[in-house]
Amino acid sequence: MNALPTVLVIDDDQDFQASVKALLESNGCAVLSANSAKEGLRKLATERPDLILLDIMMEYSTDGYGVNQAVKYQDEYAACRNTPIIMVSSIQETPDERFPAAGEVDMIRPDYYLTKPLDIPKFLALVKRLVTREASHGAAG
Repeated sequence: MNALPTVLVIDDDQDFQASVKALLESNGCAVLSANSAKEGLRKLATERPDLILLDIMMEYSTDGYGVNQAVKYQDEYAACRNTPIIMVSSIQETPDERFPAAGEVDMIRPDYYLTKPLDIPKFLALVKRLVTREASHGAAG
């Protein structure tokens, strides 16, 4: 029997975390939560989620970008390097739109970018597609 796909939600907004957790769990996912960038990175050192849902503005206004960069480029998170990251923020502009002249924008660009409030059907369709794809690539039987 396959384990449920796991989503790590890194967001300091407790209400958002609770609502997304309930939504994901009712759609067949297990959910891990982290209230800060530091806590999220600590969990990624030991956990292997199928998907990361990441806020930008937490303790600092750019925390999410730092987590994204760490997961994609730092050796200590190499096991999570191919884990899809959906950045979710109340900031309407994508990193490319916010930092058009930044040469390093590739390092902070998430795999997907959604804005709050979430478009629930679009969000769930994306999550389902990503965790189904991850499960089919990650499991050997």
